[in-house]
Amino acid sequence: MAACRQRKRARFTTAAALVNELVEAQHDNQLTRALARWSRFDLLVLDEVGYVPLAEQGAELLFQVVAERAEKAAVIVTTNLPFSEWTQVFPNPRLCKAILDRLTDRAHIIETGTDSYRFRRTLAPAPVPAPVPPPSPALPAHTASGNSTQE
Repeated sequence: MAACRQRKRARFTTAAALVNELVEAQHDNQLTRALARWSRFDLLVLDEVGYVPLAEQGAELLFQVVAERAEKAAVIVTTNLPFSEWTQVFPNPRLCKAILDRLTDRAHIIETGTDSYRFRRTLAPAPVPAPVPPPSPALPAHTASGNSTQE
């Protein structure tokens, strides 16, 4: 949010969506243009890294984006995998090590645990609605002299 308030160019995408876009661009001989487009952002937020294993081609393309941004522009990555399991996402161990090296260099790593906040929210007991008080009985109307009258 701070980057947006500072009028920085930011882009949010899932890792799978970015990889799919890059694979399509490569297929259409537009990869250089797609990589240049992604390099223009001051902040790139990559969500869901690790939910979908990447094919070798996709992993290499994602590495190109991350490597291009190294020491030039910020990257935020969200994942539910510890670094030790990233080889499930990046099939080439050297590529996996290289991307982790670039992502973790001068990084602020925030671990929130392995539990999904969505799952915790689902398991949380539903809030009990506050009881509605019964209607109060009608109060007698008062006359100007202080005597009450019944309607």
